[in-house]
Amino acid sequence: MLVLDRVGKTYPNGVHALDGISLAVALGEIVVVIGGSGCGKSTMLRAISGLDTPTQGKVVLDGTVITAPHEQIGMVFQEPRLLPWLCVADNVAFGLGYYPAEERTERVASALDRVGLSEKARMWPRELSGGQAQRVAIARALVPRPEVLLLDEPFSALDAFTRADLQDHLLDLWADAKPTLVMVTHDVEEAIVLADRIVVMRPHPGRIYEEIGCDLPRPRDRQSAAFDFVKRRVLAALDRSLERTVVTDDGETKAAAGGGMWW
Repeated sequence: MLVLDRVGKTYPNGVHALDGISLAVALGEIVVVIGGSGCGKSTMLRAISGLDTPTQGKVVLDGTVITAPHEQIGMVFQEPRLLPWLCVADNVAFGLGYYPAEERTERVASALDRVGLSEKARMWPRELSGGQAQRVAIARALVPRPEVLLLDEPFSALDAFTRADLQDHLLDLWADAKPTLVMVTHDVEEAIVLADRIVVMRPHPGRIYEEIGCDLPRPRDRQSAAFDFVKRRVLAALDRSLERTVVTDDGETKAAAGGGMWW
């Protein structure tokens, strides 16, 4: 199990990015984090990954406190970050150097088949489209079978059709070993398509505002009434999470909804 225990982060310049984040994520669960700009979503992922150390609290994976990058935690960024001097297959195999050659070849072939890129195995990253490159990045992150995979807005630079396609590919790859997924996105529909649980964060400093369960059967129908119901719940929570206190001319204090941008 992945546990965030009262995690806080204050940067040396005084920016208070996270405050008291407590979250438990079960093995195999897909948690999607969404919230306004400045709510610390990416900072939280970096703390989980071990790339950034919390200034308060701790991140624990199966009893081990995470203080540095860990072999059981993988990460996919917004950009594919493929190695340009390696072909597609070798990029996917990059983290499998300690496996026997036969198993390495089998795992890579299986991963490329699941993302529909078997015929691109010997191509160079520069020959791929943006969507294809991101599929390779996801396959590379999942092929070592990490216990936890973190995804920091991996589809945000892609068009809507390609995003929907990659969401399906991600779920296909996840189904093989069902690792824990923690993903950050600004896309409400994407969150509902993927998540078992949606975590809405509040900014300045980043705090968890609300958790919304999403137990719709997969594959999820974006046109269904149930999907629309969850979408409205998430949008309402996002709006409330951005409420700010204002003082009127007559001195009255009240909350103003939608006091910031969440997208």
